[in-house]
Amino acid sequence: MSRRDSAQPARALAKPAFSDLQASALVESVFGLKVFQIRPLPSYDDQNFHVRVVGAEGGPGGPREYVLKISNAEASRTPELLQVQTHALLFLRAAGLPTASVCRSKGGGLTSLVSADGGSRVTSYVVRLLTYLPGSPVAEVPVGPPLLYEIGRLAANLDETLEKFHHPKLSCLRRENFIWNLRNVPLLEKHVDALGQGRNRELVVRVIQLFKDEVLTKLKHFRECL
Repeated sequence: MSRRDSAQPARALAKPAFSDLQASALVESVFGLKVFQIRPLPSYDDQNFHVRVVGAEGGPGGPREYVLKISNAEASRTPELLQVQTHALLFLRAAGLPTASVCRSKGGGLTSLVSADGGSRVTSYVVRLLTYLPGSPVAEVPVGPPLLYEIGRLAANLDETLEKFHHPKLSCLRRENFIWNLRNVPLLEKHVDALGQGRNRELVVRVIQLFKDEVLTKLKHFRECL
């Protein structure tokens, strides 16, 4: 995104800004792994790194590549939210879905809280280490009916599996103004200026209006997925 709407400055400021060197030090101090290669990965409001380590757990045949995920300051103030996400990952992996595994810290925890000095204040961030899943994004490979079928089947399997997932803090996922929740599509109206003028904007405005007219009015009849 080249522009951010003025209603979200706190979210933008809450994004971590660790250097490669600082991220490497985190992997060593929190998880006890020696980094020999690290690179940033794309992210929205968290910070992610692809990490390759020396002497990974599990011996010579064990995993040697990981993703270090540093959650933004806003999410880090809601530990139950990250706890639910982490346990959902573990649940899906145990059910046989191709998800990352969550690695424990030296202290045995699935998440760790670290502090960073931002100059004017010290901010705390939750960090997790996940196993790295090699592959190519769908946007970078030729897409045809067989691949689309596999994606659809996987999405259906994911949804069906998550129906069986239970956690005492599950309700924390229902964030009222979270723009990534499909029920909140109308919130995107405040972002349409980022599209400028033209066909794309017209299309997006039309889809948002259709959602308000055709979906919101029937929302109570739909089963809400996790």
